[in-house]
Amino acid sequence: MDAHSALSLLEAGLNQCAVVIDRDGGLLLALLTAGLVGGTTHCAGMCGPFVLAQVTARLEQVPASRMSEFHRLAGAAVLPYHLGRGTTYALIGAVAASVAGHVGALPGLKWVSVALLAFAALFFLAYAVKGVSAWLPKFDGAFQRWWGERVSRWARPLFGNPTGWRGYGLGLALGFIPCGLLYGAVAVAAASGSALTGALGMLAFTLGTIPSLLAVGIAGHLAGRTWRTAVARAAPAIMVVNAGVLGWMAWRMIVT
Repeated sequence: MDAHSALSLLEAGLNQCAVVIDRDGGLLLALLTAGLVGGTTHCAGMCGPFVLAQVTARLEQVPASRMSEFHRLAGAAVLPYHLGRGTTYALIGAVAASVAGHVGALPGLKWVSVALLAFAALFFLAYAVKGVSAWLPKFDGAFQRWWGERVSRWARPLFGNPTGWRGYGLGLALGFIPCGLLYGAVAVAAASGSALTGALGMLAFTLGTIPSLLAVGIAGHLAGRTWRTAVARAAPAIMVVNAGVLGWMAWRMIVT
């Protein structure tokens, strides 16, 4: 493939992404804000230990004579890990949306996307309104614990030197750890029925979770707790708005 063909392919891909953003901007924004709020109130506590372990291991690889503010910030960012995690989430979103799209296209099954959006709306509402969570199914079964333990065991060897491809691989592996917030995000992505929208939506969700994990990586859990306290004040309102947007999208699917 020559340079001109590569540029043409890149331009076509960017144009397609622009179409998706214009068409499904509300869904993508809902996932971005869900990642921001959920990452602050949930992911920082759950995934924070993974980030801190990587930061410690990465900084141990830098000799004291070469340590600088750049090395400290680069080590705290753990960008390969976030890139790997985003890749896994995008893959899950693309597969879920593709399956839901094909199922929803079958006669009499248009309601699948509506049900997914309604479930996600209730899921996000549960983060804002106490008592709503009692209406939702629980995800703390034996299989979830078993799968989480297996994923952690597979990823453990990569913690020794989580840089470059090893950090990326660590993100790929840990992206499969069961997470309640992730289920809600995947439901939103799947409701789109488009593999590209599902992938972009989960990338938006990943992007939203990064600030809180970055705060933990830079200044530890204390900063993470401070950040969570500040954002938690606005979290209920944001999640209620998200639930409303998703509910409205589900209603539009019903009436059109």
